[in-house]
Amino acid sequence: MLALSHIDSYYGASHILHDLSVEARGREILAVLGRNGVGKTTLLKTIMGLTDRCTGTLVLDAKDFSTAATFERARAGIGYVPQGRQIIPDFTIRENILMGGFAAANGGGRIPDTVAELFPYLMDNLDRPGGVLSGGQQQQLAIARALAMEPSILLMDEPTEGIQPNIVEQIEQTIVRLNKEFELTIILVEQNVRFAREAADSFVMMENGRVVEADAIDGLTDAIIAKHMTI
Repeated sequence: MLALSHIDSYYGASHILHDLSVEARGREILAVLGRNGVGKTTLLKTIMGLTDRCTGTLVLDAKDFSTAATFERARAGIGYVPQGRQIIPDFTIRENILMGGFAAANGGGRIPDTVAELFPYLMDNLDRPGGVLSGGQQQQLAIARALAMEPSILLMDEPTEGIQPNIVEQIEQTIVRLNKEFELTIILVEQNVRFAREAADSFVMMENGRVVEADAIDGLTDAIIAKHMTI
């Protein structure tokens, strides 16, 4: 279980998250919803220790990681698939995946069996540069890189954004498999309400750096969506 309590997070002098408390239960999917610019990405970066300053507490499996460095959080089992994928285009598929393994508790050095099972295309093309892949294939590569960390919790920032429609369903199915079959806890920033309702166990809705709604996914009503996500 990952629990954040009374978190305030900053980029320089900009105060982005305000007294935020969130709990992700083990082996469940928590959907993080809200309009653009409300702090969803900052929440994931705060969990990874990637903002300039943060106060409050972050507890993973009863251990306090509030002051832990990013690499310590990664080695404790927190993986991250950032918005925009951020693969290295001049690195091969193999090199991109193995790069994620440097953050693994065991030091990495190998491509996990999970990657081979989920992404056969990547395994058949390990020597291709990452930059020649389609957007959907690059998203698969970003997920594979995170899996090389051998995480127990996976943070995913809008994983279907900018993906061709025929690949979106594959990415969605992969996320569900990672949770149901491979028992990863997933914190999923997502604008696709349909997918959030289908895949998630619970949700939080954010506004202006604060959690304004939190419930089991059955509590994600049309009224809440209209209030907090309709432009």
